[in-house]
Amino acid sequence: MNNRANAGFLSGRTAILIIILLLLAATIYIVASKKHQSQQTSSPNVNAQTTTTTSLANLELPAIKSNQDIVAHTGFALSYNEEHKEANWVAYKLTASQANSSQFNRTNHFMEDPEVAEGTANDEDYQGSGYDRGHLAPAEDMAWSAKSMQESFYYSNMTPQAPTFNRGVWRRLEELIRFWANYYDSIFIVTGPVLTNDLPTIGRVSVPKYFYKVVLEYNAKEVRAIGFVMPNNASYATLKSFAVSVDSVEKLTGLDFFPKLPDDVENSVESDPAINKWQWTRKKQKSEQSFK
Repeated sequence: MNNRANAGFLSGRTAILIIILLLLAATIYIVASKKHQSQQTSSPNVNAQTTTTTSLANLELPAIKSNQDIVAHTGFALSYNEEHKEANWVAYKLTASQANSSQFNRTNHFMEDPEVAEGTANDEDYQGSGYDRGHLAPAEDMAWSAKSMQESFYYSNMTPQAPTFNRGVWRRLEELIRFWANYYDSIFIVTGPVLTNDLPTIGRVSVPKYFYKVVLEYNAKEVRAIGFVMPNNASYATLKSFAVSVDSVEKLTGLDFFPKLPDDVENSVESDPAINKWQWTRKKQKSEQSFK
């Protein structure tokens, strides 16, 4: 073989070797990339959740127990407690448009809930008791629909509250939650009384010593949850002072909130109320309103 032919043969072998090395490098890169993506997928990140992995339908509902009587209304759902004649919990999603709506005024027409088979409390239970018929799902949160407003005055949504509590710190908390619905575009809320066996009664209705609310904010960039527990009396303390983890509210009530969240996300956000990550101040044109 002459030198020219030999050089051509070597050049061909070199080209083939280079192609093989390039193919090998590409294969290694693809395998490594897939492994890295798999590791990223399996690692929980509550700061960048995609809503496609979790259905938002009924995300507000706590875990349903077999002996619970669940009633669904236009703007909220509830679990009714026949023994205490009030709800174990009331749950609903509140959007910014709903929170900003004032389309329908309060009816102030309290009535028994026709959807509760066992019957609810009524006017006679509260009459002359000295307690307010306190809303669990506030009427102001239901002002976007005539039917939801009407249903918010069902006795299944009422609970005995001290007037100074209902019209004071509880109302401030309701206003904060409406602000959050507007600020975060939508939130999920569960609220109710802390029901125990040793409670006093008015008529047939137990008078709770404490009330709670838990709030979940869930979107493609952020997942956060916070709880509040308040005694049924007047208070001028800051709302922040009542903030607790959702886990602690679960221990107090025996309820399991937001069970549709992936377990890793649920465990993370429910253990930490992330108080300083929530928006506590509403900015106005010339001033700020603090909900703290």
